[in-house]
Amino acid sequence: MKKNTLALSLVFCLFFLWAISSNLLPTMIRQLMKTCELNTFEASFTESAYWLAYFVCPIPIAMYMKKYSYKSGIVLGLLLAAFGGLLFFPAAIIREYWAYLCIFFIIATGMCFLETAANPYVTVLGDAQTAPRRLNLAQSFNGLGAFISAMFLSKAVLTSEQPTGDGLPADSVVYITLAFVLIAFAVLFMLVKLPRIQEESQPSTLNSQPSTLIDFSVLRRPHLRWGVIAQFFYNGGQTAINSLFLVYCCTYVGLPETTATTFFGFYMLAFLLGRWIGTLLMGRFRPQHMLVTYAVVNMGLCLVIMVFGGMVGLYAMLGVSFFMSIMYPTQFSLALNGLGDQTKSGSAFLVMAIVGNACLPQFTAYVMHTHAAIYQVAYVVPLICFAFCAYYGWRGYVVR
Repeated sequence: MKKNTLALSLVFCLFFLWAISSNLLPTMIRQLMKTCELNTFEASFTESAYWLAYFVCPIPIAMYMKKYSYKSGIVLGLLLAAFGGLLFFPAAIIREYWAYLCIFFIIATGMCFLETAANPYVTVLGDAQTAPRRLNLAQSFNGLGAFISAMFLSKAVLTSEQPTGDGLPADSVVYITLAFVLIAFAVLFMLVKLPRIQEESQPSTLNSQPSTLIDFSVLRRPHLRWGVIAQFFYNGGQTAINSLFLVYCCTYVGLPETTATTFFGFYMLAFLLGRWIGTLLMGRFRPQHMLVTYAVVNMGLCLVIMVFGGMVGLYAMLGVSFFMSIMYPTQFSLALNGLGDQTKSGSAFLVMAIVGNACLPQFTAYVMHTHAAIYQVAYVVPLICFAFCAYYGWRGYVVR
């Protein structure tokens, strides 16, 4: 039990770290619009570069971890993401948009290692019946990282356009500091012995069939297949709202950046509170029932944004953030239910579904940019996304 507690504590820290990375993206979109003179649609490809890695890399990552272990995947991911952060040194000199896109792809590849390893590791390191609640608890640390990113780090990036004393712009300093933190955690994981789960600790025998490094047959499981679809739409809908939040506040509502980043902090605080409260509620309510309820509420809130826009829409987004909080980990854990030794392969496909972040937010940004007079109509995209989540919590999760 003590070994599991230490392992879970360390893995919980990973959820915090990759939240810092991914939730700086909306701030960097706003910053790069100024640095590289981009419009809303062009700047949205910052998200594409980051999340495209989540489509390209999960299968090779799952193959790597199938051959070695969750721990080796975590260490490699931390070091790779740190390398990407250190590349902000030359990027600060070049100041070209393509350089930033390449860097975000590298950082995301490292973070993809962490997500592919950490999510299933949390679900299998304990009682299967409490896996959704355990994963929501782990994801609450993700919410904490998102809040710190939005409330504090975003202000550091946006409010200081001049180079710091060491000649680096503030956004570079943030990412380089993150790189050193990631290196420190990589060393820590190298030194700590983590428990190997059952599928990793069973040696192969002469009579056993050689296992494949990635098992595509897992997609024959309907609840996993629908889980991948639901994750695609959830991630796309969430990121469409997240990535355009500061653009919405500053460009369309007319708020100053300092006020906008404060609202962004409240937005992520609502997400964090939703994770904590949702984790507690799962002790009394079934996860799939909560998923349906939260998704339907968010569909209604998206409709409010579409009808009213402006400050009313901004406050509605705070509610959306609260009710989005449990969706990703709940869908993830429900989709992995009963997969056994196919868990790593299932996890890879679920992480690949994050590619929704690389296309749906761009479509939302395009609609917003081309229909500036009725910009809020773009939020029909996340509304449709939440409808898929509602279906998964209603029927799609059932193991057949």
